[in-house]
Amino acid sequence: MATNQRYRWPVASAALLAALLAFFVGCKGESVWPDHPGPKVVVSFAPLYCFATNVAGEDAVVKSMMTTTGPHDFNPTDMDARLIRHADLFFINGLSLDNGFAETLQRGSGNRKLKLIALGDRIPADKLLEADEDHDHDHGEADHHHHEGHDPHVWLSPEMAIVMVEGIRDELRSADPAHYKNYDRRAVEYIDKLRKLQTDGEKLLAGKKDKKLVTFHESLSYFARSFGLTIEGVVQKKPGVEPNTTELSKLIGLCQEKQVRLIAIEPQYSAHTSADAVLKELQRKNAVPDPAVVQIDPLETAEAGALTADWYERKMRANLAALAEAMK
Repeated sequence: MATNQRYRWPVASAALLAALLAFFVGCKGESVWPDHPGPKVVVSFAPLYCFATNVAGEDAVVKSMMTTTGPHDFNPTDMDARLIRHADLFFINGLSLDNGFAETLQRGSGNRKLKLIALGDRIPADKLLEADEDHDHDHGEADHHHHEGHDPHVWLSPEMAIVMVEGIRDELRSADPAHYKNYDRRAVEYIDKLRKLQTDGEKLLAGKKDKKLVTFHESLSYFARSFGLTIEGVVQKKPGVEPNTTELSKLIGLCQEKQVRLIAIEPQYSAHTSADAVLKELQRKNAVPDPAVVQIDPLETAEAGALTADWYERKMRANLAALAEAMK
C-alpha cells in the first residue's frame, strides 16, 4: 500500500463508519455471503468487479461495494462493513482514489485474514500519468477529495486493465492454490478480450482526423493515450462544480485557438450547463466547424442489475463507437 496518502477521507464519515464497524464486529449478524466454497472477494467499484469476476469464474465469489455511487462520492454503509467482516480479499484501485475508506474499513473490521490489494499501485511508475494539479473533488468542507501525484483513472486504458487483471490472478492463485490453473486460464482468456478491445478501438478511430477533445472532468487521460486522442482542456476541474465566467471564457478561447470541436460529457452528471454554454458560444461565434458534444462514460458507476462480467467491455466499446460517430 502506498505510504503517500492523498485521498482525504471525511472525518464525519470516518466516525460513522467506525461506529458501524464496532457494531458489526461485536455481533455475528446475518451473513451477506452465499454458502459457496472458495475465496470471498470484495472490489471497490464496477470496473474491478468485471476484472475480478472474469478471473474468478466459479472458483470464487465476487461482490462490488459500489454500483450507482462512484469512488469520488462514496460513503460506506453497514452492508459494506458486513461484506468486509467476512471477506478474504479486498481489491481497490489505489493511487489515492479509494484508499481512504478502504483502509478505514480494513482497520475497523476485526477481520485479520482480510488482504487489501491496491491494483493501480502495481502499474509501473513509467506507465502512470501525472495528475492535473487543479484536479480535485470538492463537495464541501466536510468532504474534500484531492488527487496529487499520479492520475488514478487507470482502468480506462485496456493496457492498464491488463496489469490489474494479472494482479487479481496472482492474488487468487495465492489465496486458492488448488484452482490456480483455472485462474490462469480465465485470466489469459480475459486478457485476450482486453487486447482485442484495444485493437478494435485503434482500428475504429484510425481514419479520424479531429482527435482533439475537451473533457467534462479530468478522467480520460489514460483513455486518450490508449486511443491516440489529445485532451486540450477540461470543462469542470471540480466534478459537479460549474466553471466561473472567466474559466468558461478561457475554455471557449482555447477551443477556438486549438480548433477543438468535440466536448465530452458524462452520464454521471445530468446537468451539462457549462458544456452546453461552450457549445452554444462556439456555434454563435462560428469559432470551429461543426462543434458537438459526445457522451463518454468514465465507468465510475453502474446500475446494479447491469453489472455483469462483460460490462466493462460493453461500456468501453460504446465509448469508442460514440467517438467514432462524432469525429470527422
